Amino acid sequence: MNIIVTGGAGFIGSNFIYYMLKKHPADRIICYDKLTYAGNMETLEKALTKENFKFIRGDIADRKAVYRMFEMEKPDVVVNFAAESHVDRSIENPEVFLQTNVIGTSVLLDACRKYGIDRYHQVSTDEVYGDLPLDRPDLFFTENTNLHTSSPYSASKAGADLLVMAYHRTYNIPITISRCSNNYGPFHFPEKLIPLMIINALSDKKLPVYGDGRNVRDWLFVGDHCAAIDLILRKGRVGEIYNIGGHNERSNLDVVRTILQELGKSEDLIEFVTDRKGHDRRYAIDPSKVRNELGWEPATAFEDGIKETVQWYLNNRDWWMGIISGDYQTYYERMYDNRSALEFSKI
Repeated sequence: MNIIVTGGAGFIGSNFIYYMLKKHPADRIICYDKLTYAGNMETLEKALTKENFKFIRGDIADRKAVYRMFEMEKPDVVVNFAAESHVDRSIENPEVFLQTNVIGTSVLLDACRKYGIDRYHQVSTDEVYGDLPLDRPDLFFTENTNLHTSSPYSASKAGADLLVMAYHRTYNIPITISRCSNNYGPFHFPEKLIPLMIINALSDKKLPVYGDGRNVRDWLFVGDHCAAIDLILRKGRVGEIYNIGGHNERSNLDVVRTILQELGKSEDLIEFVTDRKGHDRRYAIDPSKVRNELGWEPATAFEDGIKETVQWYLNNRDWWMGIISGDYQTYYERMYDNRSALEFSKI
């Protein structure tokens, strides 16, 4: 198969690319990424050595570029990871989230409609469901839970999901949607909770925790998420939504304490800060549907996954130090300037 992976230079997208290159070496993977602040070409260094991998720089909201890519690559499958995804950034500047997450999704769907596709898969989030009360541990998000967004980010993702479903119903585009809980693992951008806490703790800096730290998230190791998406692409029913959760609920404060324990650091580094506006209290996914239909279950317990993640950041200091210094943003130009053989990458 020819598989276009949008947003493949980001955290989950890059992990998915490496998963697919290893699991399905006969498939051809085309990464399409705008390389915004969260896209990092250094993440894809090893993928670039593979003959069945290609990188194209472009914006999913750029209709001409997307159509040209479809004409060139003739994809069988599109997996859309491309998204602005940081809640705090969406509160500061909602418009860019609407442009990428809603308009960008509509452009991809129009391209699928124009050129044909075997499957379009939308990678979404459990945040479209809003939140759950802390005092009701018996409640979980299911695929039938009403959408009830809390931030411009989650609203833009919910809007994209509704567009995907509408294009399926109106134009009969073969789609699937997955909604995942909070991912963690290698290549996670340092502004997110787990990598930020690891990096700050390594430097003995304060670890900022919103509010009282009791907000609960269901943590999913990124490799388990990639395996679930692969199953949905190959065995999932067209037109269906699948929730992907890790069954690893932890409060933010518990996550931070676990990281400090792994690194042998004092909890005195924890610093409570003013809470985020509209901060959801609890996310928890019921993944029964994907388990019952496709046989998927998370393979990584949080205790094991967090150890692996902490060790990855210890072993890959150059990667995250390049992000902190900003050097990663010039990597693309260093790699591709004056190299005509790679002009394909500049649509």
